[in-house]
Amino acid sequence: MKIGIVSDTHMITKFIDKAIPYLKDCDLLIHAGDNFSDSKYIHNMTNVPIMSVKGNCDFENVEDELVFDIEDKTIFLCHGDKYGVKYGLDELEIKAKSVNADIVVFGHTHTPLCKEKGKILYINPGSVSFPRGVAYKSFVILDIDNGKINMTEIKI
Repeated sequence: MKIGIVSDTHMITKFIDKAIPYLKDCDLLIHAGDNFSDSKYIHNMTNVPIMSVKGNCDFENVEDELVFDIEDKTIFLCHGDKYGVKYGLDELEIKAKSVNADIVVFGHTHTPLCKEKGKILYINPGSVSFPRGVAYKSFVILDIDNGKINMTEIKI
């Protein structure tokens, strides 16, 4: 399964549009918040199913966390602000373990990250609109095939 992962798009469609050609080829999209309304825009532009959560800049009455299974992998999706991700992964790790997550997808920092800690893979796709800590806008394409995970960072 090919999964496109974005976060912190902040309603800047001219940058979101640069990611759309890559996202159209995915089987599923994940948006880790800020701005939730962008997930609707991305879905309308790609016609690909999307799992989304709200971030700290969102006011919609929608979920701020989701746990779901794909290809025998449990994914925990959140924005990250409630777990202090700007200061490390410790609080997020506690939550990830409590839900038996194999993969954690989060945003909030606007800084791309792919880190395996223990047996949990942590993915922050960065931001397609306002990157921090790097000189490029980014998102991630994640492939899960027969239990094997391959991640590609896309720089735009």
